[in-house]
Amino acid sequence: MKDENILVAELKNATTKDKAFRALLSLYKKRLYWHIRKIVISHDDADDVLQNTFIKVYRNIDKFNQESKLFSWMYRIATNEAISFINKRAKKNNIEVSEIKNQLVNSLESDIYFTGDEIQQILQKAIATLPQKQQLVFNMKYFDELKYQEIADILETSVGALKASYFHAVKKIETYIKNKTN
Repeated sequence: MKDENILVAELKNATTKDKAFRALLSLYKKRLYWHIRKIVISHDDADDVLQNTFIKVYRNIDKFNQESKLFSWMYRIATNEAISFINKRAKKNNIEVSEIKNQLVNSLESDIYFTGDEIQQILQKAIATLPQKQQLVFNMKYFDELKYQEIADILETSVGALKASYFHAVKKIETYIKNKTN
């Protein structure tokens, strides 16, 4: 993998920007897709949000000040885009965000792109019951295997708060699964 500083410099240079952006896409497209997919649930919605994420990255790369890692910055954009997408959908349908999440998770059974088994569906339903911050922290820690410091950079919060959120999320998920499988 190319050094991040070199990649950022190439992204900010008009003559190398397009080539560097293609490299960026190939490096992060899959990881960002799955991160977004865990938030918006639907494959088609995840594709739309991913496209919007990369458009924002392309348009705003000159504003990236390298105080965080490029990946953390992109993850933050993807997270915000996914949350905005869910919030807009809830507002458009005049329902709560939690209701939208439940509808999306319940539609997994008919989603041809979802390859999970019954226990994975139960896990997704359990995650959908969590408050948004706990969902994000759980997904990033459990599925994306990010370190607490990386998550703190992405969500712009403290490591201590993240550890507490993760702990509470795990307890709620355990209780949900125990109640659904007994």
